[in-house]
Amino acid sequence: MTPSPFITWIQETTLAGIPLWSLLIAATATVATYAVILLALRVATGRAKAWSAQSDSGMAASVVDVLEGTSRFLMLVVALLVGAAMLDLPGRWEARISQLWFVAVALQMGLWGMRAIGIGVQRYLARHNASGMTQVGASATLMSWGLRTLLWSVILLAVLSNLGVNITAFIASLGVGGIAVALAVQNILGDLFASLAIAVDKPFQVGDFVVVGGVAGTVQMIGLKTTRIRSLQGEEVVMSNTDLLKQTINNYRPMQERRIVFAFGVTYDTPIEKVEAIPGVVRKLIESHEQLRFDRAHFKSFGDSSLDYEVVYIVKDPAYGVYMDMQQSINLGLMREFAAMNVEFAFPTRTVHVASLPALAQGADGMAPARPMPVAGTAADAAPARAGT
Repeated sequence: MTPSPFITWIQETTLAGIPLWSLLIAATATVATYAVILLALRVATGRAKAWSAQSDSGMAASVVDVLEGTSRFLMLVVALLVGAAMLDLPGRWEARISQLWFVAVALQMGLWGMRAIGIGVQRYLARHNASGMTQVGASATLMSWGLRTLLWSVILLAVLSNLGVNITAFIASLGVGGIAVALAVQNILGDLFASLAIAVDKPFQVGDFVVVGGVAGTVQMIGLKTTRIRSLQGEEVVMSNTDLLKQTINNYRPMQERRIVFAFGVTYDTPIEKVEAIPGVVRKLIESHEQLRFDRAHFKSFGDSSLDYEVVYIVKDPAYGVYMDMQQSINLGLMREFAAMNVEFAFPTRTVHVASLPALAQGADGMAPARPMPVAGTAADAAPARAGT
């Protein structure tokens, strides 16, 4: 059976030296490959969406977002490369096609990585903004920039290596240059990484009341290089992030309640019955306040001029103003109770005992003998006798 004229024409016709039938096979393979890739992408995205809906997982939602960022252009390039592999091309073109395969796949992985980094940074910002940490944009930008630079640097080096470029010397040059730059800007980089550490570890947030060294105040802003604190006196204190993290930071925001220890003393002439009753009086005063929780009250020690007591109680509200109000109320209550009990608060006193003169130093009549008074003499009386006058 002889072939039809159309089939004979296809078999005999060439385009740019390539048989037309081979081009048709390549085109069919290209369309089929594109359709298969598109179908596989839709199936994977659909399953990821179903997983996200069932488990309400952030990871599943991230996978969906990353897959939706697949480039249709790169999908078409891969399909064209599959079709080109069906052609009878010279050897040098086959090598180029294999290299283009790697380039296309690397670029798509780079795009997926960029989308994943963007999603991660957005969720990081949303999480910290929801917790009241509104000044993390600079740190998030720094983190995003660093991760994207690292991603594309790795992809670029991988592509160059696949194209036959010797990247050993290039990597060594980058290493030496990076060390030189790092040494030149080590102080700035130290502050930048300290800012990143503050954003990630969160030892404090904007609005927290902190005590760092001799500075006590409210955190106003967390920047890339410095942190600004509004002190109790009203001035703004600017501290380097690196120096800030080298010190012990007291953060009062997580404090749920405040433990108070205070002491007082009463005079030594207080009767023992009243000394014993004072802890009960203090306990009654503290338990009369709903915002306070009594811990203990003891007659602690014998002071130099007082009988010393130590009292411990808990303020359920951590606000400093509430503590001062409660302490003032307790102090006033103690003054009233002690006045009713006729008990006096002690204050520093000193008793001086003056001893009488010894009996041996007294005269027979009980009076101390009079001291001999010096008698004024003349100069002649005082002069020594001279011989031979």
